[in-house]
Amino acid sequence: MKVLRWKLRLLVLVCFLIGLQESFAQETKVENEIKKLSKAKWEWMAEKNVDKLASLFHDKSKFVHMSGSWKKDRELEIIKTGSIWYKQADVHDVAVETFGDDTAVLWNRITLIAHVRGNDVSNEFTVTEFYKKEGNDWKLLDLTFSKVRDTHKIEH
Repeated sequence: MKVLRWKLRLLVLVCFLIGLQESFAQETKVENEIKKLSKAKWEWMAEKNVDKLASLFHDKSKFVHMSGSWKKDRELEIIKTGSIWYKQADVHDVAVETFGDDTAVLWNRITLIAHVRGNDVSNEFTVTEFYKKEGNDWKLLDLTFSKVRDTHKIEH
């Protein structure tokens, strides 16, 4: 009887560990997917690829910049016309938190080189991005630029 209890406890522990391992693997998969998507977004912004960005941005998405806040159509217009040209985003750090299988928040610490009002400017930002999965696709709900010092750290 003692051997049976011991085997049962061992079996329960093994099942728990397998479930825990799969849970971490799933989170890692989602986190990696969001990191790749964010990286692609910066490339699409630099390339002014408004078609790819239009499919990524949720119809109700919001964008918060140093000079104001606006919605999807205005952000796409700004990118298309080059009012703000996100020439290069050097990403120094990335952190992702997931909330279930369909919601994620990503923080980037970046140095952004942008062309604004006829001048190239460089700024340090922490950029917060909120994503929501709709069907098989992730949609960007919010992108907020927070100006920071170059010594700013993202807590992981």
